[in-house]
Amino acid sequence: MSEAIIEKYGDARLPRYTSYPTAPNFSSDFDPADYHDWLKALPDGRATSLYLHIPFCRSMCWYCGCHTTITERDRPILDYLEVLHREVELLAAVRGDSFHVGEIHFGGGTPTIIKPEEFVQLMEALRDRLGFAAGVNTAVEIDPRTLTGEMADALGASGVTRASLGVQSFDPKVQKAINRIQSVETTMTAVERLRANGIQAINFDLIYGLPYQTVQSCIETVEAAIQLRPDRLAVFGYAHIPTFKKHQRLIDEATLPDVRERALQAEAIAATLISAGYERIGLDHFALPADDLTLAQREGRLHRNFQGYTTDACEALIGLGASSIGKLPQGYVQNEVPPGVYASRVAGGELPTSKGYRLTAEDRLRAEIIERVMCDFSVDVAALAAAHGFEAAALLTNNERLDALQRDDLITVEDGAIKVSDEHRFIVRAVASAFDAYLNKTGRTFSKAA
Repeated sequence: MSEAIIEKYGDARLPRYTSYPTAPNFSSDFDPADYHDWLKALPDGRATSLYLHIPFCRSMCWYCGCHTTITERDRPILDYLEVLHREVELLAAVRGDSFHVGEIHFGGGTPTIIKPEEFVQLMEALRDRLGFAAGVNTAVEIDPRTLTGEMADALGASGVTRASLGVQSFDPKVQKAINRIQSVETTMTAVERLRANGIQAINFDLIYGLPYQTVQSCIETVEAAIQLRPDRLAVFGYAHIPTFKKHQRLIDEATLPDVRERALQAEAIAATLISAGYERIGLDHFALPADDLTLAQREGRLHRNFQGYTTDACEALIGLGASSIGKLPQGYVQNEVPPGVYASRVAGGELPTSKGYRLTAEDRLRAEIIERVMCDFSVDVAALAAAHGFEAAALLTNNERLDALQRDDLITVEDGAIKVSDEHRFIVRAVASAFDAYLNKTGRTFSKAA
């Protein structure tokens, strides 16, 4: 891989394109009444996704980019859960139990920070007040360091089908530098407890580009991880944005790898996983050949949402909890970010929407192009434009970003179809950005492309 290409594109600050338009484009002028109308307009009997945000951890991992609060006490968590239950009631008041929930994702923070009985009660409230489809896929993000046997029992009893475990790195030096000490044995115990409770679908999150990380330490982490044989792994590049996440200032920038080293780490991780029998999914996921994610990629039905690559094809995603983002056919909505403000809005009997965005016809076209590029590394722009009633020339002609990618032999454009070079998959976000009409208009700093 050319070092010039790595230097040119690997250091680009670009969105991860888990939505389009991206969250910085959401407006505080959004009318919350529109969200109510959008919920009412959801077709009966069509599966809906839920995302529940639990914004609490016991300690801060210094690399973290999530909205979370550190607490050693249970009272703030219990107060938050009470508000969350009330938000469920507010949603139920809009549509009763007719949400036909088919997918649930608990994120954080650390969702398993709540007590086992509290998790069971929350799942029962979702089932009783919003209504479940015949088969529900439920995923929970887990910190293996705090997962108890009792919580694993509760997850299994509640019908959880997938667990996503934060691993990041098994290198002790890296762990100390990011304030997250987690042994292989601790992770193994968590996996065993989950599998003993019927939760066979396991995902590991890994990160490269962390302080003191090397190609060799990345390979050793992967080799340790695959001994536990997770079904999937998500491999992310560390985004160092201390301006927005002040705790990241505790990381010594001098210990962070440069752009070239980051690229080498990413490719070393990919090569190790592929040699172990995993297939590369999209930009940064890996899965075993029989996994649903792998099958979805082969069949052209892979999707991308706020949780990354997914098989979730639901048209509506409803966010619950502080800072959560939802997507409905008409557009996006985001809840109040500060937990206190979120709680006040809910206590007042309001759905706690703070921002939103109503999609235009052009947004829908660009969103589909970006999703297909991110999922398939190719897209027939001409065909999609025609399907949406647009001229492809308006997207392809005089497109400076596309032209630059072509000059560098990173993509081919033929008869209105774009294909990304297999050797340069890491630049796919740069390709997606060529169709982002809002890029660089918000002043927001995004993560590096590699």
